[in-house]
Amino acid sequence: MLQSLHVKNLALIDETEVSFGEGLNILTGETGAGKSVIIGSINLALGAKADKEMIRSGAEYALVELIFAVESEKQRKAIEKLELPLEEGQVIIQRKIMPNRSVCKVCGETVTARQLKQLSEILIDIHGQHEHQSLLQAAKQMEILDAYAGEKLDVLKQNCKEVYRQYRQVKEELSSSEVDEETRRRELSLAEFECKEIAEAALVPGEDGEVEKTYQRMLYAQKIREAAVNVHSLCGYEDAGMGSLMGRALKEIRSVSAYDDALQEFEKQLLDMDGLLNDYNRALAEYLSNLEFDESLFDQTERRLNLLNHLKSKYGNTVEEVLAYYDRTQENIAKYQDYDAYRMELSKKADTLNKELQAVCEKISGIRVKNADKLSKKMKRALEDLNFDHVAFQIQVTPNTERMGENGYDQVTFLISTNTGEALKELTQVASGGELSRIMLALKTVLADKDEIETLIFDEIDTGISGRTAWKVSEKMGILGKGHQLICITHLPQIAAMADTHFYIEKQVAKDRSITDIRRLEETESVQELARMLGGALITENVLKNAEEMKDLARNTKQY
Repeated sequence: MLQSLHVKNLALIDETEVSFGEGLNILTGETGAGKSVIIGSINLALGAKADKEMIRSGAEYALVELIFAVESEKQRKAIEKLELPLEEGQVIIQRKIMPNRSVCKVCGETVTARQLKQLSEILIDIHGQHEHQSLLQAAKQMEILDAYAGEKLDVLKQNCKEVYRQYRQVKEELSSSEVDEETRRRELSLAEFECKEIAEAALVPGEDGEVEKTYQRMLYAQKIREAAVNVHSLCGYEDAGMGSLMGRALKEIRSVSAYDDALQEFEKQLLDMDGLLNDYNRALAEYLSNLEFDESLFDQTERRLNLLNHLKSKYGNTVEEVLAYYDRTQENIAKYQDYDAYRMELSKKADTLNKELQAVCEKISGIRVKNADKLSKKMKRALEDLNFDHVAFQIQVTPNTERMGENGYDQVTFLISTNTGEALKELTQVASGGELSRIMLALKTVLADKDEIETLIFDEIDTGISGRTAWKVSEKMGILGKGHQLICITHLPQIAAMADTHFYIEKQVAKDRSITDIRRLEETESVQELARMLGGALITENVLKNAEEMKDLARNTKQY
């Protein structure tokens, strides 16, 4: 549930905070007061495209913060799967919009736009005019039917997706392997040459790095030798070497160490250092004795390195990649050597997968047909409740084996007739904007028990409706609000009367600047607002009485 919205420096909003309640939250206000900014700010927090022009004039940034209470175990697990934090059962989403960039955070941790989109799909469902229009799309109609069908269909669709992937892969391999005899001979000859070239090199994994090091060491052997000789001389026991100086130091301290116990400890330390220096000089001398430049060995190493680099330039960036290429080429050789058997095996595999795909598509189609009938009947009743008189509604599922895909082979079409005697037609041919909004509301009502998302936002749900139809829509909103949190912007008093929590949005002028503010209305204030919506500029006693009656009627309706 969306607990609160905090907005700062966004468009006409200086700073405001809204605490939403359970059930139906209604937002009303004069035209141009900024109602769309409130819903827009929620969209912004959830990752909608931000423009620097949205930042309030004179401000350095805009800020939107949403706080959701997460009570559903399924929602918690879904959020944990995204590896996003929860803070004491809450999700705090914050978006800071600056002129050149925006920063999104969830419970203080910066997140990507993709993560934010995935999170929003778990927490909230927003329906606006664009969403109503999406009902006209075949893909959306199938999505709605599949959502109604539930988990059994989801499992089959996952299976279908995997079988279809394998089938496509085999078909593509079969298609790409279709070559003539001459091409096959050329490919076989090339593969055999490549395998021979790699095999003759007798590659050892990781050797390219070792050979490179050996070559570099040999290439700079002279420089290494000069440096090592100098170090040996400096640390040695001849002339003014470190060893010679160490001997003199030992001689000096031995001449006096008998007179002071402390000096004996210093003498011991010098002896230890002298021993270490001796060991060091012996090891360095041994290194120098082995550091002889062997020209033939250098040539051999250089040739090996050149061979390795040549193979890597053709077959891979490392010896391991070259060897992997060798394995794949060996497989190709086996394929080309018994080409007919290879193609036959692929064809058999494609046929088997095709039959498996058809079988799972048939099961999917069966479930869709069964649920289409159930959903059609429920939708007819829901539409009648929304003042669609003499309505007929049917969800048509048309199988087509020629269009098998990852979602099956069905085409799903919503058909409706809004007048007695008229044939069923597709929504695109019949439904107006107002009818589409009611059809969407009917769907949300029917699907309410299956919908895991607790918070629903309806923007422009009242498009193109009035009178008795508006009251029917209001009743449906009240029913839907019993199991979900609804946030709805409306211009109709019939819908506003059903509010569990009523907010008023108004535009004021302060210090020569327009400011949009939102406040929660008490019961008497809500009646006053209904009267304004009913009566316009002049609110009479009769209008107030009408508003009170409408509020009472809504209250009584919600009790059933």
